[in-house]
Amino acid sequence: MTERILIIGAAGQIGSELCSALRSLYGIENVIASDINTLNQSLVEAGPFEIIDATNFNQIKDCVEKYQVDTIYLLAAMLSATAEKAPKQAWDLNMESLFHVLNLAKDGVIKKVFWPSSIAVFGPSTPKQNTPQHTIMEPTTVYGISKQVGERWCEYYHKKYNVDVRSLRYPGIISYKTLPGGGTTDYAIDIFHKAITDKHYNCFLDANCTLPMMYMDDAVAATIKLMHTDGDNLSIRSSYNLSAVSFSPSELAAVISKHIPNFSINYNPDFRQQIAESWPNSIEDTIARKDWGWQHQYDLETIVAEMLNGLSKHYKKQQTF
Repeated sequence: MTERILIIGAAGQIGSELCSALRSLYGIENVIASDINTLNQSLVEAGPFEIIDATNFNQIKDCVEKYQVDTIYLLAAMLSATAEKAPKQAWDLNMESLFHVLNLAKDGVIKKVFWPSSIAVFGPSTPKQNTPQHTIMEPTTVYGISKQVGERWCEYYHKKYNVDVRSLRYPGIISYKTLPGGGTTDYAIDIFHKAITDKHYNCFLDANCTLPMMYMDDAVAATIKLMHTDGDNLSIRSSYNLSAVSFSPSELAAVISKHIPNFSINYNPDFRQQIAESWPNSIEDTIARKDWGWQHQYDLETIVAEMLNGLSKHYKKQQTF
């Protein structure tokens, strides 16, 4: 039997590309996209779409019943830098939506849940290098606090109610198909846009601020692979560490300069620098690689090549109108 999937927050950075990948696997009509508005017209027109406020339990339940959904990917969230400006709103969105979906699974209305966590669950007291799966976690941001608490609830619902919930601690995600969405790691997307349009980037992080990163194709592949894995093989029901590459703004700029020799960058760290400093420099993810065969495909050189190629085509297309 084919899965019927609902993606909540499908217009976001990960949601839009995950939606396309899942529709290729399961068929357009079996993957329902939803978001709080219809601003993403290409998403709205590409297949089944519903307006859903992720904090509204009845809207989620009605959609599940309408389409006979059995799997929910809950991607709606307020990200790190944005959440610091609206803490209560961020907490309400990030936590209420998770409870709604977990309770639908607990009551047997749906069978499976995917919910993303983040490297933001870690804090200044966490080991910086090769951060292990099980370690000290004292997040200092609203986003990180909500993700850490969410992880605990996911594990609780699995142990207490046998809810099939699965999660990944995403690093910074890089893609040329969507604009930055308010995350601290989003400099690593914006820098490519500015490299092409302005040949210069004003970076809001320090030159040597190394953070874990991942190309979008790897993130989508990891998500789908985790969800396809037999549940008996999964030893982690809070959230799996997930890793690909780590680099600093200066290292990224150096590789971009190989393609755009006249590219320049300057550094003016703002409040996001403090957020970034609370996170690991690199992540150790051997449990994910052992439990469900995770392997990343993109390193820094291939990420830069993919980003510049994709965005160059995008801007050339714009100039033809």
